[in-house]
Amino acid sequence: MNIDIQQPAPFDLVGQEILIAGNAVGFEGTLSVMLTEGHDQFDSFVNAGSLMLRQFQGSVTVPDDIEFKLSRLFLTVADDTAGGEGGPPPSVTLSVLYGPLILPGYTGYRERTVVAGDTLSAIAADEYGDASMFGVIQQANQHIVPDANLIVPGMVLRVPRNDG
Repeated sequence: MNIDIQQPAPFDLVGQEILIAGNAVGFEGTLSVMLTEGHDQFDSFVNAGSLMLRQFQGSVTVPDDIEFKLSRLFLTVADDTAGGEGGPPPSVTLSVLYGPLILPGYTGYRERTVVAGDTLSAIAADEYGDASMFGVIQQANQHIVPDANLIVPGMVLRVPRNDG
């Protein structure tokens, strides 16, 4: 495989601007980027080295008019110029979590380590002043918290912020 995505990692919590970095070969130095959740799709590109494996980094900004319906997005990076002989181009796809659909005005997150006696409702009350917002924290951590009633001490949770 000639594409290795190092950022974002699978299930990273991302904002409207998504930083993408890794190692790749891209003929003419361009890699295609596609974001979709199965309903809407956004296409862009990042630059990479050409003809040999090189580090690359770039960013894509999701336009305001893209109306994703689900917070879990599939990020695909592909070298559309490779593949040849009718085969599919080399590509890598991973899931990321889209913060602006989890918490309106999303600006980032802070980490919080679960301690004995914590519940998602108690954490939400402490972080947001509203226990009913526990679902925001669960959505931001859906890959490790499939059930809001099952958190354990030592878990490191991402708590989305919208404090600009």
